[in-house]
Amino acid sequence: MEILLASNNRHKAVEFRRLFSGHTVRLPSEVGVRFSFEETAASYLGNALGKAAALYDRVRKPVLADDSGLAVTVLGGEPGILSSRYGSKPGGPVLGAEERNRLLLDRLRGEEMREAFFVCCMVLVLDHRRFYAAQETLRGEIGQEPRGAGGFGYDPIFAVPERGMTVAEMTDAQKDGISHRARAARCILSLLAGVP
Repeated sequence: MEILLASNNRHKAVEFRRLFSGHTVRLPSEVGVRFSFEETAASYLGNALGKAAALYDRVRKPVLADDSGLAVTVLGGEPGILSSRYGSKPGGPVLGAEERNRLLLDRLRGEEMREAFFVCCMVLVLDHRRFYAAQETLRGEIGQEPRGAGGFGYDPIFAVPERGMTVAEMTDAQKDGISHRARAARCILSLLAGVP
Protein backbone atom coordinates (compact mmCIF):
# COMPACT_ATOMS: atom_id res chain seq x y z
CA MET A 1 0.00 0.00 0.00
CA GLU A 2 1.19 3.53 -0.71
CA ILE A 3 0.74 5.68 2.38
CA LEU A 4 1.30 9.42 2.67
CA LEU A 5 2.76 10.64 5.93
CA ALA A 6 1.09 13.79 7.25
CA SER A 7 4.38 15.43 8.13
CA ASN A 8 7.24 17.42 6.64
CA ASN A 9 9.74 15.94 9.11
CA ARG A 10 12.37 13.94 7.21
CA HIS A 11 13.73 12.35 10.43
CA LYS A 12 10.25 11.04 11.16
CA ALA A 13 9.86 9.81 7.58
CA VAL A 14 13.03 7.69 7.88
CA GLU A 15 11.66 6.09 11.05
CA PHE A 16 8.21 5.46 9.55
CA ARG A 17 9.74 3.84 6.48
CA ARG A 18 11.57 1.38 8.74
CA LEU A 19 8.45 0.69 10.81
CA PHE A 20 6.20 0.23 7.76
CA SER A 21 8.81 -1.47 5.57
CA GLY A 22 6.19 -3.63 3.82
CA HIS A 23 4.51 -0.47 2.50
CA THR A 24 5.62 2.62 0.57
CA VAL A 25 5.64 5.67 2.82
CA ARG A 26 5.99 9.08 1.17
CA LEU A 27 6.07 12.65 2.40
CA PRO A 28 3.56 15.07 0.82
CA SER A 29 6.42 17.01 -0.81
CA GLU A 30 7.51 13.82 -2.60
CA VAL A 31 4.20 13.71 -4.46
CA GLY A 32 4.03 17.44 -5.15
CA VAL A 33 1.73 18.39 -2.27
CA ARG A 34 2.44 21.29 0.07
CA PHE A 35 1.09 20.44 3.48
CA SER A 36 0.93 22.22 6.79
CA PHE A 37 -1.35 21.75 9.75
CA GLU A 38 -1.63 23.73 12.96
CA GLU A 39 -1.88 21.39 15.94
CA THR A 40 -4.48 23.04 18.18
CA ALA A 41 -6.29 20.04 19.68
CA ALA A 42 -6.11 19.30 23.39
CA SER A 43 -5.03 15.68 22.90
CA TYR A 44 -2.55 13.59 20.91
CA LEU A 45 -5.49 11.85 19.23
CA GLY A 46 -7.09 15.13 18.21
CA ASN A 47 -3.89 16.37 16.62
CA ALA A 48 -3.04 13.08 14.88
CA LEU A 49 -6.54 12.57 13.49
CA GLY A 50 -6.77 16.23 12.47
CA LYS A 51 -3.53 16.02 10.49
CA ALA A 52 -4.42 12.74 8.83
CA ALA A 53 -7.94 13.86 7.87
CA ALA A 54 -6.69 17.20 6.52
CA LEU A 55 -4.16 15.52 4.23
CA TYR A 56 -6.64 12.80 3.20
CA ASP A 57 -9.06 15.54 2.07
CA ARG A 58 -6.39 16.71 -0.37
CA VAL A 59 -4.99 13.42 -1.70
CA ARG A 60 -7.79 10.84 -1.27
CA LYS A 61 -5.22 8.15 -0.48
CA PRO A 62 -4.34 6.35 2.76
CA VAL A 63 -2.71 8.78 5.19
CA LEU A 64 -0.69 8.07 8.30
CA ALA A 65 -0.14 10.67 11.01
CA ASP A 66 1.14 10.74 14.53
CA ASP A 67 1.34 13.16 17.39
CA SER A 68 4.06 12.39 19.85
CA GLY A 69 5.39 14.00 22.94
CA LEU A 70 7.27 13.72 26.17
CA ALA A 71 5.49 13.68 29.54
CA VAL A 72 7.58 14.32 32.67
CA THR A 73 5.75 13.15 35.78
CA VAL A 74 7.13 15.71 38.26
CA LEU A 75 6.23 18.52 35.83
CA GLY A 76 2.60 17.43 35.74
CA GLY A 77 2.98 15.82 32.32
CA GLU A 78 4.79 18.71 30.64
CA PRO A 79 5.76 19.34 27.94
CA GLY A 80 3.07 16.91 26.67
CA ILE A 81 1.30 17.83 23.45
CA LEU A 82 3.39 21.02 23.33
CA SER A 83 6.66 19.04 23.19
CA SER A 84 7.74 20.31 19.77
CA ARG A 85 7.01 23.90 20.81
CA TYR A 86 8.26 23.65 24.39
CA GLY A 87 9.72 26.90 25.66
CA SER A 88 8.68 28.87 22.58
CA LYS A 89 6.69 32.06 22.90
CA PRO A 90 3.32 32.14 21.08
CA GLY A 91 3.88 33.47 17.57
CA GLY A 92 7.64 33.45 18.05
CA PRO A 93 10.31 31.17 16.61
CA VAL A 94 10.29 27.53 17.69
CA LEU A 95 13.26 26.49 19.81
CA GLY A 96 15.59 23.88 18.36
CA ALA A 97 15.89 20.41 19.90
CA GLU A 98 19.10 21.22 21.78
CA GLU A 99 17.53 24.34 23.29
CA ARG A 100 14.41 22.44 24.36
CA ASN A 101 16.53 19.71 25.91
CA ARG A 102 18.63 22.25 27.79
CA LEU A 103 15.51 24.02 29.08
CA LEU A 104 14.07 20.76 30.36
CA LEU A 105 17.33 19.76 32.04
CA ASP A 106 17.50 23.19 33.69
CA ARG A 107 13.94 22.80 35.02
CA LEU A 108 14.85 19.41 36.52
CA ARG A 109 18.15 20.51 38.06
CA GLY A 110 18.39 19.06 41.57
CA GLU A 111 15.23 17.00 41.08
CA GLU A 112 15.55 13.32 42.03
CA MET A 113 12.19 12.22 40.60
CA ARG A 114 12.91 12.09 36.87
CA GLU A 115 10.31 9.59 35.58
CA ALA A 116 9.10 10.37 32.08
CA PHE A 117 7.12 8.82 29.25
CA PHE A 118 7.32 9.16 25.51
CA VAL A 119 3.78 9.05 24.08
CA CYS A 120 2.76 8.40 20.48
CA CYS A 121 -0.75 8.46 19.07
CA MET A 122 -0.80 7.14 15.52
CA VAL A 123 -3.73 7.33 13.12
CA LEU A 124 -4.22 5.71 9.72
CA VAL A 125 -7.07 7.22 7.67
CA LEU A 126 -8.31 5.02 4.83
CA ASP A 127 -11.31 7.18 3.93
CA HIS A 128 -13.72 9.62 5.59
CA ARG A 129 -15.49 6.85 7.47
CA ARG A 130 -12.61 4.49 8.18
CA PHE A 131 -9.62 5.11 10.39
CA TYR A 132 -7.52 3.21 12.89
CA ALA A 133 -5.81 4.73 15.93
CA ALA A 134 -3.32 3.42 18.47
CA GLN A 135 -1.63 5.19 21.37
CA GLU A 136 1.46 3.74 23.04
CA THR A 137 4.14 4.80 25.50
CA LEU A 138 7.76 4.18 26.42
CA ARG A 139 8.63 4.59 30.11
CA GLY A 140 12.00 5.98 31.10
CA GLU A 141 13.61 8.88 32.87
CA ILE A 142 15.27 12.17 32.04
CA GLY A 143 19.04 11.85 32.29
CA GLN A 144 21.40 14.40 33.81
CA GLU A 145 22.91 15.38 30.47
CA PRO A 146 22.50 14.59 26.74
CA ARG A 147 24.12 11.34 25.59
CA GLY A 148 24.28 9.79 22.13
CA ALA A 149 24.26 11.03 18.57
CA GLY A 150 21.34 9.06 17.15
CA GLY A 151 17.63 9.75 17.05
CA PHE A 152 16.18 13.25 17.26
CA GLY A 153 14.22 15.53 19.54
CA TYR A 154 14.38 14.49 23.19
CA ASP A 155 16.15 11.17 22.47
CA PRO A 156 19.54 12.31 23.88
CA ILE A 157 18.09 13.06 27.32
CA PHE A 158 15.56 10.21 27.55
CA ALA A 159 17.18 7.24 29.30
CA VAL A 160 15.76 3.73 29.44
CA PRO A 161 17.14 2.31 32.71
CA GLU A 162 16.66 -1.36 31.75
CA ARG A 163 18.87 -0.76 28.71
CA GLY A 164 21.38 1.48 30.50
CA MET A 165 21.35 4.02 27.67
CA THR A 166 19.46 6.92 26.18
CA VAL A 167 17.32 6.44 23.10
CA ALA A 168 19.96 8.46 21.17
CA GLU A 169 22.57 5.82 22.08
CA MET A 170 20.49 2.96 20.67
CA THR A 171 20.82 1.45 17.23
CA ASP A 172 17.79 1.77 14.97
CA ALA A 173 16.97 -1.89 15.65
CA GLN A 174 17.15 -1.40 19.43
CA LYS A 175 14.96 1.69 19.25
CA ASP A 176 12.44 0.02 16.95
CA GLY A 177 12.13 -2.86 19.39
CA ILE A 178 10.83 -0.72 22.26
CA SER A 179 9.90 2.80 21.19
CA HIS A 180 6.47 4.36 21.65
CA ARG A 181 6.25 4.95 17.91
CA ALA A 182 7.25 1.37 17.08
CA ARG A 183 4.69 -0.02 19.50
CA ALA A 184 1.93 2.12 17.98
CA ALA A 185 3.06 1.14 14.47
CA ARG A 186 2.84 -2.56 15.34
CA CYS A 187 -0.75 -2.03 16.51
CA ILE A 188 -1.64 -0.23 13.27
CA LEU A 189 0.09 -2.92 11.18
CA SER A 190 -1.84 -5.68 12.96
CA LEU A 191 -5.08 -3.85 12.18
CA LEU A 192 -4.00 -3.31 8.58
CA ALA A 193 -3.40 -7.04 8.18
CA GLY A 194 -7.15 -7.56 8.47
CA VAL A 195 -8.16 -4.78 6.07
CA PRO A 196 -9.85 -6.15 2.92
